[in-house]
Amino acid sequence: MQTTLKTQYTTDLHWLAFLLTGRRDQSIDLAVETVAEFHTAQPFFAAWMEAWSRRVVIAKALTGIREELAASVRRTEFWRHGPALPPRDWRISQGTTKSELEAALLGIDYFPRAALVLSVFENVPAPDCAVILDASPDLLKKALAIGVMELTRNLASAQGRTSKTAHPFVLSTEIRYA
Repeated sequence: MQTTLKTQYTTDLHWLAFLLTGRRDQSIDLAVETVAEFHTAQPFFAAWMEAWSRRVVIAKALTGIREELAASVRRTEFWRHGPALPPRDWRISQGTTKSELEAALLGIDYFPRAALVLSVFENVPAPDCAVILDASPDLLKKALAIGVMELTRNLASAQGRTSKTAHPFVLSTEIRYA
């Protein structure tokens, strides 16, 4: 890999690990360790290596927070309703930064955040996500719904719950590389 691409690639892996663990030191170690494991491969295998290394980082990150994740699963099972959502006409600001998104995501409990990051940002299919997180499909759906609601609340709170005047912003997989 070229140095610039390798740096961006390592940065992406770090951010993925950080969003899952919430631990900057651990996520740096995971990203660097994973890139080091695959750095000698031929360019022909670059795409495969990138996809595989993302899976390796996800597995290692989730293993590193297994106790917190288990406790979060229990909290999710008993979760009923959180605070009110922003008004229906609230839209995420077009000027939302990566650090604002990161802070909003890190404000979500481990299990719902992992469900959201894996399902929405990493495009992991629901059955695979349930296996990865060792959860039933129904619990995964609940965690994902909680994650989306909490993300919305956190972003709205950070933006002062503005409405109508803010321009709509579409969350897509592009945010993964923001």
